[in-house]
Formats: sequence, structure tokens, C-alpha cells
Amino acid sequence: MNTDKAKTISLLLACVLTGCAVGPDYKRPEAATPAAYKEAGDWIVGKPSDAAPKGKWWEAFHDPVLDDLEEQVNVSNQNVAAAEARYRQAHAAVQAARAQLFPTVGASFGANRSRGVPNKYTLALDAQWEVDLWGHVRRLVEAARYAEEASAADLEGMRLSMQGEVATNYFQLRVTDAQRDLLNDTQKAFQISLDVTRNRYTAGVAAKVDVVQAETQLLSTKAQAIELNATRATLEHAIATLIGKPPADLSIAPAPLHVHIPVVPPGVPSTLLQRRPDIAAAERNMAAANARIGAAEAAYFPTLSLTGSGGFAGSQLHNLISAPNRFWSLGASLADTLLDFGARGAQVETAKGQYEEQVANYRQAVLGGFQEVEDNLATVRWLADESQVEAEAARAARESVVLTVNQYKAGTVSYLNVVTVQATQLNEERTLVTLLGRQLAATVTLIRALGGTWE
Repeated sequence: MNTDKAKTISLLLACVLTGCAVGPDYKRPEAATPAAYKEAGDWIVGKPSDAAPKGKWWEAFHDPVLDDLEEQVNVSNQNVAAAEARYRQAHAAVQAARAQLFPTVGASFGANRSRGVPNKYTLALDAQWEVDLWGHVRRLVEAARYAEEASAADLEGMRLSMQGEVATNYFQLRVTDAQRDLLNDTQKAFQISLDVTRNRYTAGVAAKVDVVQAETQLLSTKAQAIELNATRATLEHAIATLIGKPPADLSIAPAPLHVHIPVVPPGVPSTLLQRRPDIAAAERNMAAANARIGAAEAAYFPTLSLTGSGGFAGSQLHNLISAPNRFWSLGASLADTLLDFGARGAQVETAKGQYEEQVANYRQAVLGGFQEVEDNLATVRWLADESQVEAEAARAARESVVLTVNQYKAGTVSYLNVVTVQATQLNEERTLVTLLGRQLAATVTLIRALGGTWE
């Protein structure tokens, strides 16, 4: 045996015994990770742990109605159900890829009859195995496993997204309830003002225009309250769809807006990479693409196939299964492609390009994650400050209404002054409620950006 053949045989045996696999082993590329957030806290780089329990983050808002709605998302939301089905498909793909590591075995029974030739009966088992010398199948299994993990992260991402949608719509519904209550209370105040103005007009101390202005103000407020009914119905329908129910099957009773807005600790951003499902999915997809490079490169090397067959063959069916009728055969073949005009090279380059694409997607997901957390940290902080100022503005507007109404009753100002300050008060009160809704929405979005609860 010459030296080249000996080396070839040694290499083949080494690959069979050690399970070598061609292609690059996966190593996660670097991504831009600043030392600290601009808006809050220090950044501590962590390892992906998207499977870590996120907890029932919505319970931080202390709203039992929201708690009940959120529990129904996992059970009935159809987007989550579709994501679960995709995960099961990815899990099955791993099993299908792994099955290629083992031989296939088949059974057959045949009977032949022709003139001048004795009957022939065969009963056999056939086996065929393509030995994974260069790791082609193992790389495919690796890629499928990473794809399964990416699908699991996508499932967690979908679940978190739908939970966030429920919370956002629910809080907007409660804000709508609060605004409707505000308009109803305002209508009562405007009705009193209208009655006072009519009495003054009857007594001859007020002009007809004052009565018209008071009526206009009251009717405009009623119209705004009616419009909110449509807004509330739309939000209720959206929540019903998110929890997998027809809109007719869900009715959320109006309730006062008593909401606890949780405070996000400044150290929480350090766990962003560990918690965000979309970043974890991007990283897993990148690893799967890397494994496919090895699968493509394995096509450059020869394939080794082993075949075997055994059974019984004879002319008599009644004694077919007997020692004289037994047969067997074993075979091996080594095949390689000599000329493919660049097809394999193109497949390798395609796999490498796909990997680079996934690397870019991963880095972009990390950057997007930083931006989303930064945006909502800033939004939560500045909305809190704005709400404090707006609360003072609403207080001042209420005081202004009291003073101006007294001046009108004393005859020192016209009713137009009353209309102006009352409109200002209503606007400030509605703005204050709207800001509370924006704070709630921003807090929910921040929690989603962090991948779940911080506890």
C-alpha cells in the first residue's frame, strides 16, 4: 500500500472514530455594547438567557382585571398558538435531521412466476447507511437545533408582545373611562352654569348671548363624551381578539383609574441581552447559519455508503424460511464529484453570505434593543416630570374657574371669560389623564424592551 492511500485510509478512520466535522465552529461575534446607558444605570454585559422566567410582570400594576386578561393570552391568543406550532415544527426538524445519522432499514417480500422457470419467493431486510465522515449531517443537526432555539425565542417574543398589547389596550381603555367620567362631571358643572346664566337672563342681568354660550359649551362636552364611547368599544374589541374571544363575549365594566405605576430600577438595563427574545433569536439564527457553512463545505469531500441485505430466497413458499434458502450481502461505495462547474463553491459562498447577513441582523437587533430601552427610559422619566407640572396647571385652572365665576356673578366680567377658563380647565384635566395613560404605555413598552419583569 503506498503512502497516499495509507494517509487517505487513516484520515477516513480518524473521521469515523472522532466524528470530525468540516466548517467553522461557532463563536459569537462582537456587538456594540456601551458601558452605560445614556438615560439610566450602568450596563453589565451578560450572556443570553432568554429562557429565564420572565414572571407575571403585569402584576406590578396591581390591577386584578388586567391580571385575569393576561392569564388568558397564553391559553387563547391565536398568534401565540401559531408561534407554538412553528416551534413544534422546528423541534420536529431537529429529529428529522438527526435521523440521517442512522441507517435506514427496509423489509420486502416478493413472489415471481414465469413459464419454464421455477417459482421464486424472497423475504429480505435491506439496510443502507451513508457514513457522516465529514460532518455534513452533524452540521445540519446543529443548524436545526439552533433554529429550534431561535423558534423558542420567537415564541417567547410573541407571548411577551401579545401580553404587552393587552396591557397597553387595557390601560388606554381605563384612560378612556377616566376621560369619560371627567366629561360627565364637567357636564354637571356646565349644566349648573347654564342654569345660573338662564336665571340671570330672566332677571335681566345677563345677555342672551351668555345663555347661548353656556348651551354651546354644554352640548360640545356631551358630544365629546359620546365620541369616547366609540373609542372605548374599539379598545374592548381589540382586547377580546387578543385573548381569543369574539368581541360579543367580552365586557369590561367601567372602573375608576386607580393605577400603580411601577418604578423600574436603574440597574435593570444590564440584563437586556439576557432577557430579550428577539436578540436571542437573532443570535441563534446566526449560529444556525454558521453551521450551514460546514454542511455546504462537506460537499467537497467523498461520501461513504454502506449497504447490507439478508433474508431468504427459494422456490417453495412453505419452507422459505430455512437455512438452505438463507442469503446475505454487504457492500461499500466511496463516491466523489469530480466536476460540477462551481456549483459547490456557489453553495459555500451562499452559506457564508447568509451567515454574514445574520451577523448584521444580530448586531442590528442589539442596537435596536439599546435604542428602545433608551427611548422608553427617557419617556418614562420625562413624562413623570411633565405630569407633575401638568397637575399644578390643572390645580391653577380649577382655581381660576372659581374666581372667574364669582366675578361673573358679581357682574365684573362677561360670560365669555367664564367659558374661556372653563374650557382651559377641561383641557388641562384631560391632558393630565392623557399623560397618565402615556406613562402607563411607556412603562409597559419599557418592560417589553427589557424582556419582561426585572424581579
